[in-house]
Amino acid sequence: MLTELATLQCPYCWESIEVVVDCSVTEQEYTEDCSVCCRPIIISVYADGGELQTVEARSEDD
Repeated sequence: MLTELATLQCPYCWESIEVVVDCSVTEQEYTEDCSVCCRPIIISVYADGGELQTVEARSEDD
């Protein structure tokens, strides 16, 4: 399976949230709402060979 569960910290409310990441795409950036405070988080993902390398979360203001 080329999806992986990643844990991030929301840049607004600082709660830990889990997101499902598609590792079949090498580089991607998308917006997903925080499951706690509902604010939009910009998520940047880098995968190599179907394996998750990095996941970063930032606010729209960064």
